[in-house]
Amino acid sequence: MFAVVATGGKQYKVKPGQILRVESLPGEIGSPIDFTDVLLVEAEDGSVKTGHPYLAGSRVRGTIRAHGQSPKVVTVKLRRRKNSRRKAGHRQPYSEVEISSIEVS
Repeated sequence: MFAVVATGGKQYKVKPGQILRVESLPGEIGSPIDFTDVLLVEAEDGSVKTGHPYLAGSRVRGTIRAHGQSPKVVTVKLRRRKNSRRKAGHRQPYSEVEISSIEVS
């Protein structure tokens, strides 16, 4: 059984027991989280249900395991012969979520 959920402007294929790294979510470590934007679910028997755009009444339950930041990405802008340089770094925050169950109505 798997599902496709949308969160943080991206789509993820998830299974129960999977650990997923998504865009930063509100909530404390250990708190439950529900993903209600379920796009597709494949059941154990192989049947597939799709939503238009989301499946009504379906949700994916999980638990927040950790919060963190991804490795730094450094950008440099240089204009040659102008003595003009700009350097910037960015670390994107993320949340690790453990998927516990997929519920289909």
